[in-house]
Amino acid sequence: MSQVSNTTNNRKSILIRAILVFTGMFLFGMAVVYYVFKIQVKEVDKWKAKANEFSTHVFEIDPIRGNIFDCNGNLLASSVPIYDIRVDGQAKGFVANDNFENDLDSLAICMANEFKDRSAKAYKSLFVKIKKTKNRYFLLKGRISFRQMQRLTKFPIFRLGKYKGGLLITERTTREKPFEMLAERTIGFTQIGVAKVGLEGSFDFMLSGKSGKQVMQRIAGGTWIPIDDENSIEAQEGKDIYTTIDVNLQDVTEQSLMNKLVEEGAEWGTAILMEVATGHIKAVANLTRESDGSYTEKYNYAVARSTEPGSTMKLISMLSMLEDGFVTAKDKVDVENGVKTFCNYTMHDSHEGTATISMQEAFEHSSNIGIAKQVVRFYQKNPSAFYKRIEQLNLTNKLKLQIAGETKPSVLNPNNPMWSCSSLPSMSIGYGLSFTPLQLLSVYNAVANNGKLVKPLFVTNITDAGQTVKQYKPTVLVEKICSDATLKQLRDMMEGVVARGTASGFKSEFYSYAGKTGTAIIANDGKGYNSGGKKFYRASFCGYFPADAPKYSCMVLISKPLKEYYAAKVALPVFKDIADKVYATSIQLHTDLKSKIAIDSAVHLPAISKIFTNDLKQIMSVFESKRLLKIDSTNEEADWAETSNYGNNLGYKSIDYNIELVPDVKGMGIKDALYLFESKGVQVQVIGSGKVAKQSVPPNTPIKQVKKIVLQLGKA
Repeated sequence: MSQVSNTTNNRKSILIRAILVFTGMFLFGMAVVYYVFKIQVKEVDKWKAKANEFSTHVFEIDPIRGNIFDCNGNLLASSVPIYDIRVDGQAKGFVANDNFENDLDSLAICMANEFKDRSAKAYKSLFVKIKKTKNRYFLLKGRISFRQMQRLTKFPIFRLGKYKGGLLITERTTREKPFEMLAERTIGFTQIGVAKVGLEGSFDFMLSGKSGKQVMQRIAGGTWIPIDDENSIEAQEGKDIYTTIDVNLQDVTEQSLMNKLVEEGAEWGTAILMEVATGHIKAVANLTRESDGSYTEKYNYAVARSTEPGSTMKLISMLSMLEDGFVTAKDKVDVENGVKTFCNYTMHDSHEGTATISMQEAFEHSSNIGIAKQVVRFYQKNPSAFYKRIEQLNLTNKLKLQIAGETKPSVLNPNNPMWSCSSLPSMSIGYGLSFTPLQLLSVYNAVANNGKLVKPLFVTNITDAGQTVKQYKPTVLVEKICSDATLKQLRDMMEGVVARGTASGFKSEFYSYAGKTGTAIIANDGKGYNSGGKKFYRASFCGYFPADAPKYSCMVLISKPLKEYYAAKVALPVFKDIADKVYATSIQLHTDLKSKIAIDSAVHLPAISKIFTNDLKQIMSVFESKRLLKIDSTNEEADWAETSNYGNNLGYKSIDYNIELVPDVKGMGIKDALYLFESKGVQVQVIGSGKVAKQSVPPNTPIKQVKKIVLQLGKA
């Protein structure tokens, strides 16, 4: 009986457990069904959004930065794509490649030939190491060009693609300056963590554009692809800016300054070339000596460095006295044999032993005593009148340039407690006050510009997709700095400096120019002008050319030259070299030649075989008796042209050189031929003179095969 009872109890226990298990499973199943229903029907939108959070992501898209051009449309700065190349050592091309050894040898050879930084053997060892270490993201090459990247994708193994060949390519942009150091500091930069400078900094709000947003979806393999989504926003490309800089004149200016700095071992120097009528800055060079003796563009002295002007200040002193009617150019002054004391301050002339001279001579030979003595004589009782003249020339205010960083002029006001008895004579010859080179040049430019003081300009246009959105026109700061009578005397004086004075050793037989030399002793870090018995100098020349019809004004300033220190031997040669080269390359300045050609209608024009199209048109604009005809009118105009006599005119047709092939330069001028080859990285050896008669490498040879070419000049 007891056994039957136990059996019955066991069955009940089992049944209860079975019911409980079944009930639990049933309830669990119902819960699953409920939650499936809830997720798929009631909360479908919520969970779709959650899923999208994991499978989609909003990426910020960087805009393409705008370009910077010179006044002729040459690129000064541009954003170009560069590529970082990484290798996945676990890709099938490395892991499961039956011909791995053969393919690897070929890949190593291709890499060695392309980059020439390692041997093929070294590259092979590197790839074996990548495979062995199972590195899936090895940086093989950084910052390679688009063309290099394209060639890389065709190499053995890599041509299998991302997943099989293991080639991982990351694109980014970098800022490139095609002309490298030319006007580098004026163009500027916007590096992360460094203050934005130059035009890049001042016009960053225009150049930078606006970032966009792109919704991307992750697919198999972890790859992100763009998808259409209302949250995606296109990036807005930056606007382009067109500067006043002429890269050809910039090259001339920078090279002339560089040559003199190297010759003198000077600390630094700056040279500015400005268009008289408009204030357009056509060139500005700023060079600093590095510890190894080389020179680089690292500081904008033209805009930011305020210095004591020295004798170039004498133009302003003369302007003040002439305009106030105190002196004329013919008035006499006793320079007391070149030595005079003003208020316990003894002043010397560079050439002692002279007695009475005219004010014209005092200016031409830069007599400190002649100028200072007259300024003190007429303004000692009312120094504010002298200060007011300086103020009227805008030399107590900033020019408010388009480039940031301009230093405010420093001119002591007679009402200042620091004013002393020696302040007036010191200021009259360029000490105890300071201006930037560009501020001083603006006054000299005004004298050349018939008294109109214009604001220096660096940028003329801002464009968006080729359309002008903002234009900067010349701005007149002072309509008339002085009377025409004063202007004439000042211009006669500056021409006299070149004809008979301190600049007479550098006359030109082809054109006239005018200006003023300035040799200033430098105060040695607050220790005085003669600290330790050693003096340092700053040499300058400021003027304009041609003197009879000024087109350009120019300022050259060189600090701490080690061999010579007189401005006539340091700064003036740079000015003259710049003016010579600008004159030689600017046909519009050759007025005598132009008038002669216009009169002689029988002039025969020689055929120029090959030439830069814009240069051809500029040359032909002078020849008023001839016409320039485009023979191949159905073709688009290219950068280069081939010419021939066409009846009584000169005809030309376009040449479209293939950038991948060696061009045919026979009949071309050496300047154009050098540009074509050197821009492609080909070294050029020139033999003889004249035009290109022969070239050592035949035309249409692949340019990448050529490292050097010999050009034989002669009669083409």
